[in-house]
Amino acid sequence: MVQTNNTPQKQVHSLFDRVAPKYDKMNNLITLGLHRRWRAKTMEKLNVKKGDFALDLCCGTGDLTLDLARRVGPSGHVVALDLSAEMLKLAKEKVKTAHLNDRVTLIEGDSMHLPFEDDHFDITTIGFGLRNVPDADQVLREMVRVIRPGGKVACLETSQPQQPLIRLGWEGYFHVVPLMAKMTGSRYQDYDYLQKTTKSFVSVQKLAEMFAAAGMESVKYSLFTFGAGALHIGKKKMS
Repeated sequence: MVQTNNTPQKQVHSLFDRVAPKYDKMNNLITLGLHRRWRAKTMEKLNVKKGDFALDLCCGTGDLTLDLARRVGPSGHVVALDLSAEMLKLAKEKVKTAHLNDRVTLIEGDSMHLPFEDDHFDITTIGFGLRNVPDADQVLREMVRVIRPGGKVACLETSQPQQPLIRLGWEGYFHVVPLMAKMTGSRYQDYDYLQKTTKSFVSVQKLAEMFAAAGMESVKYSLFTFGAGALHIGKKKMS
């Protein structure tokens, strides 16, 4: 079954262009700053090596891109792709400030139709973006297509805590997020949409099944902060 987000892609594109200036601030607020720890755990579990060639989809303002760039070292490279030009502008500034221009290439593009050849990368990642694409299954298939056999695909996403009381509190907090966004000058509707995509995204078990259906093996997932965040990693099947 194809996992879809029914919001038109142009509408989502416009939303991320609008939220870009305050995205990092709101991301800290939404995840209570936990996204930094989740990204650090992601780097550990991915075991990125010096010299790796990585692709980061829905890269946003570039936090995960920079994590990858530091890991691949001077002999490696990271290509970061996002549909939002405004997000990419902020990512460009971060890359420049980190003095990592020689390790990062930023591209404006659609994660459902990647402009790369088959078997091109060692690693592909997507952080906090899969729930917002029109067709998550298509994105996963593209991520598998462009990595070499045996290469790794990783998805870091917000998720739903499993423990009932913690889940209830987490869901209650997300309902408040649009109001907090409004108080910072952001549009209520934009963050109402983002909290709804978080709540409606597939379970960790279902996403693992989607990884397998896209052509991955050895699929594993890790839960962070009682299940508020989840990391899925799979390997492209050997030919």
